[in-house]
Amino acid sequence: MSPASTPAPGAPAAVVTRAEYCVIACAEAWRDNGEVLASPMGPVPSIGARLAKRTFSPDLLLTDGEAMLVGLDGTPEGWLPYRQHLTMVTGGRRHVMMGASQLDRFGNQNISCVGDWSRPTRQLLGVRGAPVNTLNNPTSYWVPRHSPRVFVERVDMVCGVGYDRAAAAGPSATRFHRIPRVVSDLGVFDFATPDHSMRLASLHPGVTVEQVREATGFGLSVPDEVPRTREPTPEELRLIREVIDPGGARDREVRS
Repeated sequence: MSPASTPAPGAPAAVVTRAEYCVIACAEAWRDNGEVLASPMGPVPSIGARLAKRTFSPDLLLTDGEAMLVGLDGTPEGWLPYRQHLTMVTGGRRHVMMGASQLDRFGNQNISCVGDWSRPTRQLLGVRGAPVNTLNNPTSYWVPRHSPRVFVERVDMVCGVGYDRAAAAGPSATRFHRIPRVVSDLGVFDFATPDHSMRLASLHPGVTVEQVREATGFGLSVPDEVPRTREPTPEELRLIREVIDPGGARDREVRS
């Protein structure tokens, strides 16, 4: 599929691309968050955060990634030095959407290395801020290529802390720990199960449960009825295509 312009009144409905469903799914991560700092990492989550602020989550705070809070058009609206940023991080007033090189059934995330830590086969980004993010504010994940290499039975190194390890560490680790959702190019996942293991929450149109199971390296919790990821509204499509991402960065990150 290729991007289509928002149709004129009375014209046939535009085809929604897989990338646009992913944008909608990412935007929904910040619904009802209130005045928190949205920290999206990657083109699709960034488009989603900006869409959420323009529509159903107007109180979201967006940053330029350096020292400023910015408005919808990128104009600076406030000062956010690093020390103030850290204060928000450690008090649960930030919602990050990070990437993941590996992710397991309980939401443990790896972005550091593949293979044994003492002699890895691949060196990645490093732990960076993942432990602080996951233990001190809600952290969601974005995976543009859903595969068994990413969704693994056991991560090679824990960077972002999952539900099982947070629970084992006790109340100091669980106070602000929450993984609202995982979004991939196949669907949306959450941890709304008794043991906080990953659950298939919705499928993007055109994707089957069997496809998701084959692309996941662990036994996924799947309800009897799996809903479809919601459709974007005409106004949301207009904003994505004409205002937020007219250059089509979303389609370069997600294959149609």
